Amino acid sequence: MPAFDHDLVIIGAGPAGLTAGLYAARARMNVLLIEKAVPGGQIIVTDWIENYPGFPEGISGFDLAEKMKIQAEALGLNMDTAEVQSLNLSPDVKEVMLQDKTITTKSLIIASGASPKKLGIGEDRYMGKGISFCATCDAPFFKEKTVVAIGGGDTAVQEAIYLTKFVKKVYLIHRRDELRATKILQERAFANDKIEILWDTIATGVDGFFGIEGVHVKHVKTGEEKTLKADGCFIWVGILPNTAFLKDAVDTDAYGFIRADAQMQTNIPGVFAAGDVRNTPLRQVSTAVGDGAIAAVSAEHYLENEFK
Repeated sequence: MPAFDHDLVIIGAGPAGLTAGLYAARARMNVLLIEKAVPGGQIIVTDWIENYPGFPEGISGFDLAEKMKIQAEALGLNMDTAEVQSLNLSPDVKEVMLQDKTITTKSLIIASGASPKKLGIGEDRYMGKGISFCATCDAPFFKEKTVVAIGGGDTAVQEAIYLTKFVKKVYLIHRRDELRATKILQERAFANDKIEILWDTIATGVDGFFGIEGVHVKHVKTGEEKTLKADGCFIWVGILPNTAFLKDAVDTDAYGFIRADAQMQTNIPGVFAAGDVRNTPLRQVSTAVGDGAIAAVSAEHYLENEFK
């Protein structure tokens, strides 16, 4: 039997990873959680969460992530800040390659989350110079200014509403003739006189010298094009899984999300997936927490059966 550094390694410290770590640490497993950035994942840039059970008044994403981290560490979870470069998931030993070392483990939970999708309208050039994916982070920079928000789902509408606390006006651009956000968020957006929704419209580009000065838009039905004078552009048009490090190590769907069953088991025995990175029909904090709990318990059962 080869020697192992850990019983379980968890990749990613979003709600799924932190929950998995909490359960694993509480079960007295030799577990290590690896996170390349700040614990919390996407929720740390979410202004307010009001649909997570137990917080009837709501809670900021940052505060919720901090509470999860503190609770997991109090139960003994060890965390390391590093970026996973690649994996070797052979039957005998699972290897997690970091930049400066390789970690061996008996089991693995991939909870690396997802990142905002880009439109290709100038994000790389204007990132930090007017283009943003985070209203909570950047809204204060646009006080009493006009901004464009792109998207029609829960995140786009909720963040557009948040922007109105700071800006003078928000153009909410959506490529369809109805929003996909929940009804309560739609009602709030429709009632907000700082938000103007441009239906059946897409953004085709941005321009400006030092920063954004205008956003080019096109009506998808009439073909009419115009430029909106704006100082900023916030984009929320979906997410892509953070799976570049996998390099086909596990089975994924056509969009790159990891395929996993109801026990969070991937096609590789002892390797589990949880949270936004897996092919789930709903990506919310509550579902990520559930995924993480199931993945940790499944990993525990795997270890009991395979390493008696």
